[in-house]
Amino acid sequence: MLGNLLKSLLEPEPQQLGPQDARLALTALLVRIARSDNDYAPQEMARIDKITAQRYGLSAFEAAALRSKAEAIEAEAPDTVRFTRAIKDAVPYEDRKQVVLAAWTVVLADGNRAQEEDALMRMVASLLGVSDVDSAMMRKSAEAG
Repeated sequence: MLGNLLKSLLEPEPQQLGPQDARLALTALLVRIARSDNDYAPQEMARIDKITAQRYGLSAFEAAALRSKAEAIEAEAPDTVRFTRAIKDAVPYEDRKQVVLAAWTVVLADGNRAQEEDALMRMVASLLGVSDVDSAMMRKSAEAG
């Protein structure tokens, strides 16, 4: 699965992702955002696990295993532009808004909003095709808890 997803992301025109690859890609995007400030905090890992467990109906063990695979994908994945393009093509707009909400909750999980995280979030929301207004609403929702 990891090889297929990486291969898809490295192609000049990424292929449409299947449900399992889309799940892995979305989780890897959350990992990329959490790592963007060079402080991949345990709170961020726990938040990613909680998000994936709730979103996909996974046990804590399954969510941690998915995150582990996503960490490997994120480390080898191409630039964020290709990464998010593949996700954008696989996920409907309303779900992409929820991805942005989940990403904001990861950014806020460690109690520190770093400039690198803010910059990456602006870029990711834009690349996912989520409007600035919707991204701001998702951020406020994440801040409200």
